[in-house]
Amino acid sequence: MSIKNSATLLLMAILLFSCDKKRVFDEYNSVGSAWHKDSIVSFNLPELDSSKRYNLFVNLRANDNYKYNNLFLIVAIEMQNGFTKVDTLEYQMSNPDGTLLGNGFTDIKESKLFYKEGVRFKGKYKVLIKQAIRENGKVPGVTLLDGITDVGFRIEKID
Repeated sequence: MSIKNSATLLLMAILLFSCDKKRVFDEYNSVGSAWHKDSIVSFNLPELDSSKRYNLFVNLRANDNYKYNNLFLIVAIEMQNGFTKVDTLEYQMSNPDGTLLGNGFTDIKESKLFYKEGVRFKGKYKVLIKQAIRENGKVPGVTLLDGITDVGFRIEKID
């Protein structure tokens, strides 16, 4: 490898890692090729500085098999004292023409979905995420949600 190529790779690596200074926690779990309605994706969070505030995000990787415009999620945060805070969330996943939103150069798109801002943590927490997609006019949820391959959770520090 030439010196020019080595220098280019080093510069790209520095830029990649310097752009993510806010990251405190960022983890993904695979749900396979389809996310089952009873499958709960969980994350054990590290103990964080209770004097600081953090922004929280749900991250998703989806491919062209995802056929819905929106995504409904049930996100629960379990605290060490046993209290659980549950939120039902809705996110837009595609443009009106059906193309997936998100970042990526292939058919897999990564979406960073805002969840909460300015959160303080005291102690240990666990995050549980479940899909809650329903088709129009149908009461039971979609058993297998095609197109979502990975579910992640991200915490960023606020400067």
